[in-house]
Amino acid sequence: MDIAAAPTPTTAADPPSRPPQLDVVDMTKRFGRLVALDQVSMTLKPGTIHALLGENGAGKSTLVKCVMGFYQPTAGQVLIDQMAQPIHSPQAAHAHGIGMVYQHFTSVPAMTVAENLVLSRYEGQALIRWQQEYEELRAFMARSPFQIDLETPVSQLAAGQKQKLEILKQIYLKSRILILDEPTSVLTPGEADEVLGLLKAETEQGKLSILLITHKFREVQAFADEVTVLRKGQLAGQGQVQDLTNQDLAEMMLGQSRPPQTVDKLIDLAAHPVLSVKDLHVQRNDGLDAIQGIDLQVHSGEIVGIAGVSGNGQRELIEVLAGQRTASRGTVSVQGEPYYATRAEMARHQVFALPEEPLRNACLPNMSVAENMALRSFDQPPQARWGWLLSFRAIRSMARKLVETFSVKTPSVETPISHLSGGNVQRAVLARELSSDSIRLLIAANPCFGLDFAAVEFIHRSLVEARNRGVAVLLVSEDLDELLTLADRILVISEGRLVYESAIADADRSTIGQRMAGQLEPS
Repeated sequence: MDIAAAPTPTTAADPPSRPPQLDVVDMTKRFGRLVALDQVSMTLKPGTIHALLGENGAGKSTLVKCVMGFYQPTAGQVLIDQMAQPIHSPQAAHAHGIGMVYQHFTSVPAMTVAENLVLSRYEGQALIRWQQEYEELRAFMARSPFQIDLETPVSQLAAGQKQKLEILKQIYLKSRILILDEPTSVLTPGEADEVLGLLKAETEQGKLSILLITHKFREVQAFADEVTVLRKGQLAGQGQVQDLTNQDLAEMMLGQSRPPQTVDKLIDLAAHPVLSVKDLHVQRNDGLDAIQGIDLQVHSGEIVGIAGVSGNGQRELIEVLAGQRTASRGTVSVQGEPYYATRAEMARHQVFALPEEPLRNACLPNMSVAENMALRSFDQPPQARWGWLLSFRAIRSMARKLVETFSVKTPSVETPISHLSGGNVQRAVLARELSSDSIRLLIAANPCFGLDFAAVEFIHRSLVEARNRGVAVLLVSEDLDELLTLADRILVISEGRLVYESAIADADRSTIGQRMAGQLEPS
């Protein structure tokens, strides 16, 4: 029931017949002596998808934040339909029809889809005419590119539906230019193609323009019309996607011609089981089952990949294998012996791990690079005598060798590891975990998430080289392309169960996508 007539919420005017053209002209942004963006120009034409590529630190986020009004550029302009427009805040960007969909969900889980859509429009309004709002929402949903039930709480939506809702919120706000920041990072391959395909249709009909920030060349080639590549804050290249190959894009990003590095996979004729998991059950923090009766084996000289959408039990599985969580039922064995992931057992069986979010899960942020690299071996000679007398000279010496071998970019081994970039933190952890000649089992969880092109290539090569030395590798990743490239065998996890298994040569991408989405029978 309407309590009183509520003021009409402030929204953008009815959209024009086509999106405006967005130009970034000679954009420069300095932070003290650091030049994060240096005279970059770019044009997003009406009704097109324009991809923005670049390694970490290339300036993509800085450029977008200047367009959205989070930052004020040191020099340069933003033009809307060829007229200079000062954008001092996200509200000002919205007034010009520019909206941004962020990498992380912003909807309120306890509220329904309808309530989240209405909430996105109202600022400081105490009263809402719900009957009128629902009429408008139903009309909006009928003509929108995505269909989501208005009454469903956001907490009950799958990841793909949540991402669609984030996009719908911007369309509901009458944004005509959408900036999408890695919009498919939480989606299955099928969901990613569906979302980008529907948005592509909206651009072709002249309803939207999209600036797509992505690191996936496949998405650029399949959906983008034009591409801009940044490198070290500068414009590295632009062009029509149809005129560019993946090698062209990689060369722009890296600044040099660099063919993909490949490592041939060797066949281990003496392969034997290293990791065996039987009837494993693991509970989440809320007491509900995260893992429900998993069985798997990983052999020496083999990479077994586990694919799945985030939140289907992968994190809990890795935490059990890394000693951070206790299984409620089932057994884990390494080399045929019971394994409980204590530090002593990990050392005896030579089990090493590359966990997700390494700065949080594998490092002590305030300690130095050298000290973090020694976490595995600080109580062993030559870094320690009698198991307790530490030799900091030996610790630093070992760290310098690892920094050089694994190309870790750090001012010195005395630098706190939290001061390093994400890619170099991962390289430092990789150096620590792969430096042993006797490693038998490596457990890696999303080892390349958020890393740049060069760091990803380095980690991929390191994983395959470890496999070729006879190491058993369990690789959990939300990037299906990564798994299809690296794994010898692939499994899919959905709702805590393994629902698909195949040798990589026989793997069917479409079926994998369906299983990741929870569809257990062929469509």
